[in-house]
Amino acid sequence: MENKSLFKRLFKIIVVGLIVVLFTVDILYLIKNNDKKDLKEDKVENVEKVEPPKVYKASLIAAGDNLIHSSVYKDANKNADYKGYDFKPMYELIKPIVSKYDIAYYNQETILGGTKLGLSDYPTFNSPQEVGDAMMDAGFNLVSLATNHTIDRGEKAVLSSYDYWQKQSSVLTAGSYSSEEERNKVRVKKVNNITYTMLNYTYGTNGIKVPTDKEYLVNVWPTSYSVNDPDKDEKYQSYKETVKEDINRVRDKVDVLIVAMHWGVEYTHVPTNYEKDMADFLASQGVDIIIGTHPHVVQPVDFIDDTLVIYSLGNFISAQDNAGNYQKLVGLMTSLDITKTVSNGKSSIKIDNVSNELTFTYYKNYRNFKIVPFSNEKIKDVLPNYESIYKKYKKVVQKYDSNMKVVECAK
Repeated sequence: MENKSLFKRLFKIIVVGLIVVLFTVDILYLIKNNDKKDLKEDKVENVEKVEPPKVYKASLIAAGDNLIHSSVYKDANKNADYKGYDFKPMYELIKPIVSKYDIAYYNQETILGGTKLGLSDYPTFNSPQEVGDAMMDAGFNLVSLATNHTIDRGEKAVLSSYDYWQKQSSVLTAGSYSSEEERNKVRVKKVNNITYTMLNYTYGTNGIKVPTDKEYLVNVWPTSYSVNDPDKDEKYQSYKETVKEDINRVRDKVDVLIVAMHWGVEYTHVPTNYEKDMADFLASQGVDIIIGTHPHVVQPVDFIDDTLVIYSLGNFISAQDNAGNYQKLVGLMTSLDITKTVSNGKSSIKIDNVSNELTFTYYKNYRNFKIVPFSNEKIKDVLPNYESIYKKYKKVVQKYDSNMKVVECAK
């Protein structure tokens, strides 16, 4: 009887143990599956939290030297029935092109000191401020002011020009200022959620000394071309540090940094070694677009890694003679797209869709000035050998990049 009772107790213990084991396994199974479910839900939630990249776009076009000789402003005076100055007819064929772009740059070669100071021609220019009115009417809103002619007429003309431009709220200028404080102020513009700014420097001022302690009147970054100075190379390197400081002041505050350089040797289609060195340096500092002016003729367009370099846009408008080859009358308008991509809180900038349009400054007997794009049918009337001229300067633009797009001329 005792053995039988012991057996019953053992049987009960085994049954209870099995029940406990089975219950525990079931609990563990439920916990495990719930954990998987929670993990799966977490993954779903995480997937839902990851936003797709946001893409923003802006377009830019750049034109060259606005070189206002006396015959140009006298023609504008005629356009206004001799009661002021109207430059708008000179740009009427350009306006439909430029006005399509979000950002439109040009170089104001001659100072807009205005008529009150007395207008003047080469070698010390002073131009009517109505020039700026016409350029804004055509759609331009980004202007470089540092050129070899910036202080042709002294501090008064610089301050008059600066005051004029500061009244134009839609326009961003660079290169010439009224004080050191104004020079160092960070100016940022925004279009389509893309922020941008511009820095601007000139190789020199034609030997005219910038007033002591007023270097802010014009940003100078001297090159070997600027002066016959035994210390020019040392000065060039020291100014690099100033440029680097300027870049560091603005680089992290904008999506796109543009630097306009008034550099190079006049009437040469090949960039100098100094231009190339400057371009390499600026590219290494994170500059997105480099725009070159001053040679008064077209030079190549190229990329240094991700930095677009336009070595020279040539003249936009001028009364320079054609020298038998029209090189001073043929200019360039370079356009491009800016794409900003924001992903996971980080943004990146891409410069692409670069295109180049050749232009011709027409005049007859130093009257009736007009800029004519090579793609416009009117080019056939104003430049009989336009096709051969087009081919010549297309090769110049494509010297470093045979795939660089040049807009076709009229057929």
